Amino acid sequence: MKITIKETQNPTILKFEFPDFITQNESFEYKNIDEAKNSPLAQQLFYLPFVKTVYISGNFIAIERFSIVEWSDVQDAVAEQIENYVTNGGVIVLPNENPIRKQPISVYGETTPNPASLKFVVNKALTKTAAEFKNIDEAKPSPIAQELFKFHFVKEIFIAENYISITKYDSISWDEITLELRTFIKQFIENGGTVIDESQIENTEKQEKQQIKNFDNLDTTSQQIINILEEYVKPAVAADGGNILFDSFDENQKRVKVVLQGACNGCPSSTFTLKSGIENMLKDMLNDKDIVVEALNG
Repeated sequence: MKITIKETQNPTILKFEFPDFITQNESFEYKNIDEAKNSPLAQQLFYLPFVKTVYISGNFIAIERFSIVEWSDVQDAVAEQIENYVTNGGVIVLPNENPIRKQPISVYGETTPNPASLKFVVNKALTKTAAEFKNIDEAKPSPIAQELFKFHFVKEIFIAENYISITKYDSISWDEITLELRTFIKQFIENGGTVIDESQIENTEKQEKQQIKNFDNLDTTSQQIINILEEYVKPAVAADGGNILFDSFDENQKRVKVVLQGACNGCPSSTFTLKSGIENMLKDMLNDKDIVVEALNG
């Protein structure tokens, strides 16, 4: 058996690939030797003073190092140690004594009008309450979003009924990361991971305006705008991996403000869509040619 050493986008993390899979639809992350109780190999690796984190997934072991060494100085010795361990019959990960029956999950990627965003569609319901996260601190209600933000190329995340829309940084192409993200999402959900805890989602003022309990407090025109957005606009926007929220209506200026989320946030074509689509629709359906729509990125 021969270990192949491969660099990653993170210079502190190196992958040691096996010729065959070493886990089946499971991923493991260990921060210290105590966390690695179910992985004798990971425990052994933590005796190396420069090992910070050990990841085991698919056909590889990835190791994050402390800055006390450079990988060029130690990578061959680590690869040899792993090879010898496995060749001598060492156990990589202990079998789960109480395996959880996995629900088969399919995940596929869909392009969106925003070239920086991709929509990962899942064959099961994920949430009843759409949520957008700009960073890992905002993502506390969503364990899967917190894990996705650990990928250095993930910029923003939007989770809706049956899909996760991910916006990436421009420094990397989708061809390089789509399979990795799709596989991670599939395995996370199959292994029983929580996508989103809806009880922890705090409705913003903008979202609360659309809730039934507050709907009656709005003026008649605002109610009509919300109904139009809900019935005619949201389904089309959701198909593109995004969401639209009513923010406000100024009777004097005839100005409608909406909030764009997910793939619609920052999309180059969103301005055109607003002007040629939503604005014209509101003008026609409300019979008011002076209406102007302004987008507020979420």
